[in-house]
Amino acid sequence: MRRFVRPLVLTALAACCGAALAAGTDAAPPLGHLPTWAQPESYKLSFKVDPKQENYSGSSTIRIKLTQPSDFIWLHGKDLKVAKVTVTDAAGKKHAGKYTVAAEKEGVARVDLGAKLEGEITLAMEFTAPLNKQLQGLYKVSHEGVPYAMTQMEPVSARYAFPGFDEPSFKVPFDISLTIPSDDQGVANTAQVKEEKAGAGWKTLTFSTTKPLPTYLVAFAVGPWDVVKGPDITPTQYRTTATPLRGIAAKGEGHRMQHVLGETNAIIHTLEDYYGFGYPYDKLDLLAAPDFSAGAMENAGLVTFRDWLLLIDPDSAAQYVRGSFNVNAHELAHQWTGDTVTMKWWDDIWLNEAFATWMQQKVTTKVHPEYRADLDRVRGAQGAMNNDSLVSARKIRQPITGNGDIETAFDGITYQKGAAVLGMFEGYVTEPVFQKGMRAYIQKHKFANATADDLIDSIAEAAGQGDAFKQAFRSFLDQSGVPYVTTEVKTEGGKTVLHLAQSRYLPLGSKGDANRVWGVPMCVRYGTDGGGNKVKCELLDKATGTMVLDGAAKNGWVLPNADGRGYYRFAQSKADLAALTKVVGSLTDAEQLAYADAVRAGFQHGDLDAGDVLAALKPLTASKTREVFTAPMGTFNWILAHEAQTDAQRERLRTWATDAYLPKLKEMGYRKKAGEPDNDTLTRTVLAGFLADKDIGVPEVRAELLKQGDAALKTKDGHLDLDAADADLLGDALGVAVQERGAPAVDAIIAEIPKTSDPAKRNAMLDGLSEIKDPELANKARDFALSKDVKVGEMAMVLRGGRDSEASRAQMWKWFTTNYDKIVGRTGSFAGGRLPALGGGGGCSKEEADRLSAFFKPRMSQVSGAERGLAQTSEEILLCSAQKAKQDPKAILR
Repeated sequence: MRRFVRPLVLTALAACCGAALAAGTDAAPPLGHLPTWAQPESYKLSFKVDPKQENYSGSSTIRIKLTQPSDFIWLHGKDLKVAKVTVTDAAGKKHAGKYTVAAEKEGVARVDLGAKLEGEITLAMEFTAPLNKQLQGLYKVSHEGVPYAMTQMEPVSARYAFPGFDEPSFKVPFDISLTIPSDDQGVANTAQVKEEKAGAGWKTLTFSTTKPLPTYLVAFAVGPWDVVKGPDITPTQYRTTATPLRGIAAKGEGHRMQHVLGETNAIIHTLEDYYGFGYPYDKLDLLAAPDFSAGAMENAGLVTFRDWLLLIDPDSAAQYVRGSFNVNAHELAHQWTGDTVTMKWWDDIWLNEAFATWMQQKVTTKVHPEYRADLDRVRGAQGAMNNDSLVSARKIRQPITGNGDIETAFDGITYQKGAAVLGMFEGYVTEPVFQKGMRAYIQKHKFANATADDLIDSIAEAAGQGDAFKQAFRSFLDQSGVPYVTTEVKTEGGKTVLHLAQSRYLPLGSKGDANRVWGVPMCVRYGTDGGGNKVKCELLDKATGTMVLDGAAKNGWVLPNADGRGYYRFAQSKADLAALTKVVGSLTDAEQLAYADAVRAGFQHGDLDAGDVLAALKPLTASKTREVFTAPMGTFNWILAHEAQTDAQRERLRTWATDAYLPKLKEMGYRKKAGEPDNDTLTRTVLAGFLADKDIGVPEVRAELLKQGDAALKTKDGHLDLDAADADLLGDALGVAVQERGAPAVDAIIAEIPKTSDPAKRNAMLDGLSEIKDPELANKARDFALSKDVKVGEMAMVLRGGRDSEASRAQMWKWFTTNYDKIVGRTGSFAGGRLPALGGGGGCSKEEADRLSAFFKPRMSQVSGAERGLAQTSEEILLCSAQKAKQDPKAILR
């Protein structure tokens, strides 16, 4: 899951002052950790919710243990009106309490207990609150004009829904009941055990007691949902009874849940086999949310998703079918890492997200090997390295100084870097040994909390490793950055020796310190006499080192990242790179991706120019593997957008792209064929979108997409005939259409979106609007994105467009700053960390960085997370500018 923020003060404020907080009535509210002398032991939550109304009511009854005398406690609550507080002491005596907002922005409240108490108490609070409009807490959404209410609590939004102890370390059982309109459906984390009438037009649903959960995993939903029974999850040796499986979707959409429900048994069984631990909850519901702030959320027993990830038809676009499986596998992996075992505090969120990302790749490889999750792992790691090259990058275990740090922790560092580091050390100790450590970790900490040290200790014990291994592992968790291993092959004493030197990878223009050392599990593949190859692995935990390559061929090739498994970048001398380039086609697909990243890293480091890059990457375009032959596209696009200055240079690049990719696309055609592999479908989509981009603009590709776009924009039965275009190319076809047909195409799409509930078609139309080049029409589309006809979770799909030139970015910037308050009003604090990139991302000049800083610095306190978002976006812009200044465009023609 992914998030945004608000600034908190130092966690030390709460951690150091426990006694002081209990002692006096004037103590400052804790803006980080709550004091641990008040420990919740269980909750009873009751809600009365009608999604058609603007507000709801509820009660939160918490059993609490006070380990020291106090006449008040701190807890969390935000935008709640608490009308009555009753405190029952250990002797059963009742006291009238008082709820007072103590820190409004952070959602901290003080509850006066009515007497100085100690030991077991029960705190009962009755409250009302608005149904949130910004996809936080208990919020309202609609589908085809019909309202629904559902929850999103992670990371710090449970406090919007009910008063409680909104921290992951407070992990206790919950009893939930929902009083809802008689005609509505209600679902929660656990199975329903009772239904009772609750007056005219109302009913009360009671659910079984949950396993211990933190507040961020509490979930429920109310509305006229379709509830679809799926195939029960069959028993295994780790779970002796069948587990009920259901799909939950907006009314009329339930029939589209069959595909995902049919895939879920295989996912759960694979996870159980790996962990040696059965799925622990009493049922599993998968809910397709009409609007949602994240991709999906791993609530125990009630997993919520953006609707397009679950609503799959036989003719659904391949990207949705594949994405549905992968995201489902990720969220279900959380049922073990995140739900069964939960991090103690948000600095270890990687224990949830990195493990779910890493485990999803294992599940996908087993169930759908054709999806090539092994290559997704490498590409994800390389994407994380781009962010991790910034001086402003987070650590995997980033200290938490406020809500902003919590909400901006859901990023590529936590997910993809974390997963890559896990995979790297898994490869070093071997997969069976790593699995043994993971099974022990789950068993030891089940239904409780854990830290990074708990995990590292478990893996080290299983592997028989000591402090050096633990320190190597921690070196990737507790410091930011990407190791940059410079290699050089030498012959010494008749042996082939690989000389190694590590530092921090820093792109051109970076102001960071490169003097940094990791414990890097280096695995090297090299050519041997007779035309074979070998792999050798050693731990490089010093600034320099050597590795003897036994049996290496004379003047042979070396790949310093075997299997592409290492989270590091490498650099070679031009002679060594040339030797590797000659054999790159014989490497594994993952290794070819590692090679592509090394070329890109050398370019961004200033060691290679555009001519070097185009020559080095050209062999990859001959690969038959989509992930490999498309790997050059990102670097190519940068050269075309930022370096090419003359018509001759641009034409040279267009020719390179056309020669590399057009024959592949023509071979596939522009329509999905019956029974074709989904990889072919995805290949067509990537190639058509790349070649039709206006900067490359291959005429025959644009003409074909325009033909499909025109057909889709014709009216049929009162709607646009969107099915006339290939489903996988619809977004690209509409993008070309708005560029070529102008206002009539834009107006037609804007008029159709409110009439269309199908999420995939809405996404395609919004994608099309993001491709508008005309400034006036682009602003019209952006204004539309702020309207009620575009969901909060869809808005950024339109706003991310308009970045392909300095002039278009300036126009976008003018619109963004004019409408900034409206954007914040729709997204709330949740999107704060991403606002700088939304407004200024893609820039490549100092002027763009300066105006971004000038605008956001006075507004830092208004939205949480903006400080980190500003630092990273500004640094990316300045690095792009430095790269542009360094590179000589004449090299393109060499």
